[in-house]
Amino acid sequence: MLVYAPAALLFLVFSVSVLHERRKFSNAVILGLAVLCALGALLYRLVGSGSPWVPYVVGALGALGAVALLVLVCFLFLNGVRMLRKEGRSPSHLLSLLAAFAVLGVAALLVAAAVLRTPVLIGVAWAAGGLALYFSFLFLCFVCYAFLYGRLRVRRKADFVVVLGSGLIGGSTVPPLLASRLKRGREVHERLSRRGGSPVLITSGGQGPDEKLPESHAMADHLVAEGFPAGLIEREDRSRNTEENLRFSKKIMEEAKPDYRCVVVTNNYHAFRAALIARRVRIRGQVVGSPTAAYFWPNAMLREFAAILVDYRRSNAAMCVIIVLGGVAAWWANWR
Repeated sequence: MLVYAPAALLFLVFSVSVLHERRKFSNAVILGLAVLCALGALLYRLVGSGSPWVPYVVGALGALGAVALLVLVCFLFLNGVRMLRKEGRSPSHLLSLLAAFAVLGVAALLVAAAVLRTPVLIGVAWAAGGLALYFSFLFLCFVCYAFLYGRLRVRRKADFVVVLGSGLIGGSTVPPLLASRLKRGREVHERLSRRGGSPVLITSGGQGPDEKLPESHAMADHLVAEGFPAGLIEREDRSRNTEENLRFSKKIMEEAKPDYRCVVVTNNYHAFRAALIARRVRIRGQVVGSPTAAYFWPNAMLREFAAILVDYRRSNAAMCVIIVLGGVAAWWANWR
């Protein structure tokens, strides 16, 4: 059973870390490493068993992986096409398509290196394959933990509910994406009120260059039109991005109640990254997500993941350099 010890130890570290602070990306990585160690231990036990079924099981796993890769490419391609049709031709809407072509490119490069066996191709394939595995592992960690984080319940009472803005249609109309956040904000507010509290709902969003009024004002008007009491709404109308949403809302909350607790509301694909930012700016509260259209979710998750990679650019750059140096070493070993 010692073969499972690394997985058990990593899971214990993960559990303690989540109990202490759930808003950390390292939680996602530790959970991913625990699962990876558990799978490695299972495979080790299987191969070490000497069973005649081992070659068939390994072959079936390889075939399953190839089919899964093909399904993933098709899914990303179709999702990318649907995004362009429904949301328009924007660089941020191309991520699904770009991911599909990247997977195909790396697979083609690996096959070419295995067939041609030239030193340059082998070195490039090592580097590209290593980078693909690294980012794929991080992305799976991100998606799985984001899913888990979105289902962790907020048990404490809160003094504020902060709803983050996301842009307006025609410069003044609340779009469905933002309406979903506002609906979720109302639900959270009602649940907190039933616990005996009287939280204030903060609509957070400034005025963009193409908007006729600040997002927070349009959000507040939408809530009032839906029957929400105007006296329980506070507007934060200076922010231009998520970090400013949280910083300026934090200032409002601290001025009203220095020892405040809050719940931040955004869309489900954005909840975990918003939680990471909330931790960075020292917001005392957790983040919950509202539903998002199924077709929009994959591309949005890729965008959120790219933003997290940028947030942790130093450590990611260091890992990329190490992986590329491994490719150079593979080229050198085959060239000699």
